[in-house]
Amino acid sequence: QVQLVESGGGLVQAGGSLRLSCAAAGVFFSITAAGWYRQAPGKQRELVATITSGGRTNVADSVKGRFSISRDNAKNTVYLQMNSLKPEDTAVYYCNTKVSFTDYWGKGTLVTVSS
Repeated sequence: QVQLVESGGGLVQAGGSLRLSCAAAGVFFSITAAGWYRQAPGKQRELVATITSGGRTNVADSVKGRFSISRDNAKNTVYLQMNSLKPEDTAVYYCNTKVSFTDYWGKGTLVTVSS
């Protein structure tokens, strides 16, 4: 059974930083891709960043230069480092992975950026 657990969200002032963590059970991030998505109130869920099993990363244009994704294989954890946060980054952030054509999601962690 694949389980993803996000942590690290919270309230931060604009310009601040947060690091989100996604710990996995039942799947190894070293051999499967993972991604971070976010969903702001009243908006659709959108892709923020991805990391392949080989370590290749990609981030959305809206967060490029501010956010980065990384992975610790020993801890089986994927991170989202968020710097220079803006009020428009306020959202619930979700971790995602796909195993055997099935998408798995964590419950999300709320990030609130105050102006």
